[in-house]
Amino acid sequence: MFRLDGKVAVVTGASSGLGVSFATALAEAGADVAMGARRIDKLENTRALVESLGRRSVAVATDVAKPEDCEALVAAAVDELGGVDILVNNAGVGTAVPASRETPEEFRSVIDINLNGSYWMAQAFGRAATRGGSIVNISSVIAVTTGGLPQAAYAASKAGLLGLTRDLAQQWTARKGIRVNCILPGFFETEMTDQYLPGYLESMMPRVVSGRFGAGEELAATVVWLVSDAGGYVTGQSIVVDGGVTLT
Repeated sequence: MFRLDGKVAVVTGASSGLGVSFATALAEAGADVAMGARRIDKLENTRALVESLGRRSVAVATDVAKPEDCEALVAAAVDELGGVDILVNNAGVGTAVPASRETPEEFRSVIDINLNGSYWMAQAFGRAATRGGSIVNISSVIAVTTGGLPQAAYAASKAGLLGLTRDLAQQWTARKGIRVNCILPGFFETEMTDQYLPGYLESMMPRVVSGRFGAGEELAATVVWLVSDAGGYVTGQSIVVDGGVTLT
């Protein structure tokens, strides 16, 4: 029930970090993968990983803040891989700017990518997914708790994904056969966390009941479950994968 043979997945933000983990895990489960990111050179590395697993792939330079780029990524998946069945809305940016100093441009840029971009991708996918499918939005535990940093734009964008997930699920699950769910990761070491000040992640460790950071493949396994037949009765849910951060 966890196999994805014959399926086509679209993964945004696939040039690094968790996006690479998602793309490779979906390929390992049998899916062909269309991937998008702004850095096409790094995206080619992910494409090579997917193809080394014996799966087909396509890499498209994509800025999810631009609806036309989202349409182009989905169109490439349909044209070159034969359709779309899975969307992982992973593209995102994080900022830590004090609210009293954050400019309108800084705030809007985060919302445009993290929240609006997920909606544009979902729209493009929903129009093309004629055989049903599954969407997973990648939110964050910062949607439901705080990380001790000034992250108003990031928190707002990630909290917005929870509402977007519920609404798309109620619109599309019965009518289109598209299940929509959301994952809230805790602390996973990625390029985004590399931007934190030295010592920040270590200072968060007392909040992590599991006593360690998460591994990309653990989060990717949750994605595979949700988009496969094994998750076929799950829709409209926001699932926390955080090693217990939100327990404290």
